Order: sequence, then structure tokens, then C-alpha cells
Amino acid sequence: MLQNQPWQQRIGNQREWIWRGWQTRYAYTRSINKHHKSRPPLVLLHGFGASIEHWRNNIPVLRENYTVYALDLLGFGASRKADTNYTINLWVEQIRDFWQTLINEPVILVGNSIGSLVCLTAAATYPDMVKGLVMLNLPDVSLRQEMLPKIIQPLVTTVENLVASPLLIKNLLKLVRKPGIIRNWAKLAYEDKTAINEELVSILSIPAYDEGAEQTFYALFKGVRKSNFAPAVKDTLPQLDMPILLIWGLKDRMIPPSLAGIFAKLNPRVELVELPGVGHCPHDECPEKFNYLILDWLDRSVISNQ
Repeated sequence: MLQNQPWQQRIGNQREWIWRGWQTRYAYTRSINKHHKSRPPLVLLHGFGASIEHWRNNIPVLRENYTVYALDLLGFGASRKADTNYTINLWVEQIRDFWQTLINEPVILVGNSIGSLVCLTAAATYPDMVKGLVMLNLPDVSLRQEMLPKIIQPLVTTVENLVASPLLIKNLLKLVRKPGIIRNWAKLAYEDKTAINEELVSILSIPAYDEGAEQTFYALFKGVRKSNFAPAVKDTLPQLDMPILLIWGLKDRMIPPSLAGIFAKLNPRVELVELPGVGHCPHDECPEKFNYLILDWLDRSVISNQ
């Protein structure tokens, strides 16, 4: 039923918000259940290369009982492709300012991939803002080199340095933003290939044609390689004292599923759910299962303790 509606009708009202002089976009939809006004709002953060549309199969279900916000992080989706130094902390400050301006009550942060790392860091930096945390396939950029065999680490660094020029990266974007390439990338991220349709390919490819996209792609590529791009999960996760749901698709080809159990042991408040046969984006690959999991967890771990 939902898939028959255009994604614009599924994500709620799209609005613009100017942050530090940059135009950003968010979606907002109020809970349709008037008896649940006291429930904390949900704030959804997409992964690398995605946008608010990536939650199109979740928002219609979540809004039945919760007010929902979804943001395009700076540099992604329909937000400004800014020429700036991208770090996790930059996006954390975007979320903090957004929260102070438009919400200003404790929320549930929900993130996929790099969005989950933003959520984690935001919860540790501003615990007053967060009542609970949901993370899907959480990356740890600090482990990027550690996950490579030591014998090839120098080779990988050399190759990265060779291709990390503005001209080469911009030309690479011209290639990878083509729908056919996007579809092939999605096949790596999704175990269930039936979830890869024209709507998804369009959602992932269109922002890469925005003004400034090539420069932003280079800035992001350069930023991720820096040691200060993001704090280590092993240092951040133990700091949190709030309900935490960690969901992981066990067919993730982008982040090792073995990290799920390691991360879960870092904090006793983490509830881990591993999904067999699911890839890097559980909320979009198996939305019915994800929607049930988060709503059930919210009822048990957050709402029942209010």
C-alpha cells in the first residue's frame, strides 16, 4: 500500500532550515495519535550518500504513535553541498542546533550507518538532548586501518593518496553518480535485491547532480581519511546511560557484522538485534521488521519507564 504512494507523501512535510548560512532540509510529521503527545519525538538520520527519503517506508508507520523528524545532513540529500571541513562533530552541531531551535525536548535519535555514528556522538556530547538511541549497522572510522591486514596498510594509504586529488575525485563522482553504477552499489549494500527499485536508485543518485556536489564529494572523501573525523566507538559508547537499541544486518558487506557483538559488550544498556539475511540498510531492506523492532523496543525500554 505505502509503496504505491510517491515518497513525497510518505515522509511528511518537507521544510527548509538555514543553519550557519547554509540551506538544509528536513521532514516533519506530527503523531496522528492525539493521546501520545507526551511521547518523545523521533529524529531520523540517514547514512552516507542517502537522505530523508531513505526513511519513506518507516515514517508512515512510526508517525502513528510518534512525532517524527528526519534531517538531511549538510552535504547530503537536498541540503547545501557546502565546501567545508566535514566531521562527525560538524553534523552533531547541526543536530544540536536543530534540536534547540525546533524541538527542545528529549528525543529518540535513530541513525543508519554514518548517521548512527552521528547519533552516538550527539548522545555522548549532549545527553540532555537524548532519551534513547537506535543505531543500525554502526561504523567505527577509527578501525578503518585496523581492519586491514598490516601488510597491505601502506599500499592502501599510497593508493588513497594518489587518488585523493580534487580533479580525480570530481571525475570519479561523475562516474559513480550514474544510475547504473548506483544500482550496482546498492547491490552491495542490500542482500535482498528486490528492494532495489527505480525509486531507490533515483533517491540515491539525484543529489549528486546538485550544485557543489563534486567539491563536497572531495571534501567528504578527504574528511573521512583524517584521524579527527570521528571519535572511536569504543571510547564513546561506554559513556552513555540511556536505553540503546543496536540493529545489525548480518549480510552487511560494508561494515563487518562481527563488530555488533563487540560493540554490544561496551555498554550494559545495549540491546542487540542481529538480522540474518539482511544487509547494510535494515530499515529500507526489511522495513516491516525494522518498524516492529523499534516500536516494540520503544514500548518496553522507553515508554514503560516514563
